[in-house]
Amino acid sequence: MSRIPGVQAKDANWLIRAAYRYSRKRFGAVLEPLTILARHPRLMVASSGHELGVQRAARALPPALGELVVYRTAVQLGCSWCVDFGAMLQKHEGLDIDRLAEIHDYATSDKYTELEKLALAYADAMTATPVAVTDEQVAELAERLGHKGMVELTYLIALENQRGRFNAAFGITDQGFTSGDACRVPERQSANGT
Repeated sequence: MSRIPGVQAKDANWLIRAAYRYSRKRFGAVLEPLTILARHPRLMVASSGHELGVQRAARALPPALGELVVYRTAVQLGCSWCVDFGAMLQKHEGLDIDRLAEIHDYATSDKYTELEKLALAYADAMTATPVAVTDEQVAELAERLGHKGMVELTYLIALENQRGRFNAAFGITDQGFTSGDACRVPERQSANGT
């Protein structure tokens, strides 16, 4: 249960009801963060427009890489809603979600490519407080992704930081988009698997 109640459909104006219909059609449910944003309809419209714009504009990176760094950022922030939603998006895009179980050990896992490991380390550095990005990280990723790809990577990670912190502040937790363990923030396992 979030720290403030979301706007219920029965109490919503026409604009909020339209946003809820779109959410149900696209994702199968009204997104809980949307119900909280509906408390401020102008911000809800701005946020929704921004999200749609980013989705349409973000084409420089392979989709799997963008989704992976967003997922890692959600895990680092401990946003179970974002982890749940991100795993669902990856599953529906046909991406390998089984490897997400090794997200804490990506640096040594054979489930991730060298480029993915560099991008995941960059996501960690961007999400750290204070930010811990190095010149070397930017240079190496820019060489591999180009400047446009580097801007997109950075933007997606920054946006997920905003989403995850918004959700955490309001106590928004997973909504059950995925089944089993995929909807929970993966816990770090010890070397012996416990």
